[in-house]
Amino acid sequence: MNRPPAAALSRLPLGHRTLVMGILNVTPDSFSDGGRHASVEAAVAHAHAMVRDGADIIDVGGESTRPGHAPVEASEELRRVVPVLERLCGKLQVPVSIDTTKPEVARRAFELGATILNDQLGLQGDARLAETAAESGADVVAMHNHRGHGYEDLLRDIVSFLERSLERADETGIGRHRVVVDPGFGFGKTPEQNLELLGRLAEMKVLKRPILIGTSRKSMIGHVLPDTRPDDRLEGTAATVALGIANGADIVRVHDVRAMKRVALMADAIVRRAAAPVAPV
Repeated sequence: MNRPPAAALSRLPLGHRTLVMGILNVTPDSFSDGGRHASVEAAVAHAHAMVRDGADIIDVGGESTRPGHAPVEASEELRRVVPVLERLCGKLQVPVSIDTTKPEVARRAFELGATILNDQLGLQGDARLAETAAESGADVVAMHNHRGHGYEDLLRDIVSFLERSLERADETGIGRHRVVVDPGFGFGKTPEQNLELLGRLAEMKVLKRPILIGTSRKSMIGHVLPDTRPDDRLEGTAATVALGIANGADIVRVHDVRAMKRVALMADAIVRRAAAPVAPV
């Protein structure tokens, strides 16, 4: 494997300001923008637009994870993401992340120049995925995922899961120092649990890792604002981003980069004035 430049996140001002990860779904069926950027030209144009609007990272995904989504084979996921990655990696001024749970897709993305793995199974799915990330030198976003909605204690259980993710990172040679943790809003959680999670987000600081949140346009917002479609949840997303930053989020994964960049700048001006940086990735 051709090794991409290592430690993509350590070269960003992580901990000094909130980073904005722009979502680039190249899928026909994502819950909010499915099909909108399915063509290569549309996807590439949107990525460049998000960078102009202030994105610090572009996260490319080729498989929808919305409730009831149809899983796709690695070959189909590669067909969707490879032409986009070929046009973006090394040509943007920001790192490119690959949002996948498949080692074949991650490996090809790293070969093309992606430098971050966004794993929605928190390094606890296919064992080869963590090994591929370790071999590549990539940084990792490890997300909490859960079957059903049953928890003994929501935050304690999420932290325990993510501690296992960090242990897995150490065991495979990635190293926990290269991992960002994501509590997984919308994955195995009711709307009420998602709202509780946002309010208790600061409890995740016990992991001593940077925190990423992905609340953009999600059903927790529709639960509170029931007359809104996913693409009509800008204000609700803004509220979750601002409160997430106030409660310790270091990276926000969003669709509406320009607006959420402004929200992050305003929130940072309030909550990060005297904040010490988190441990670097």
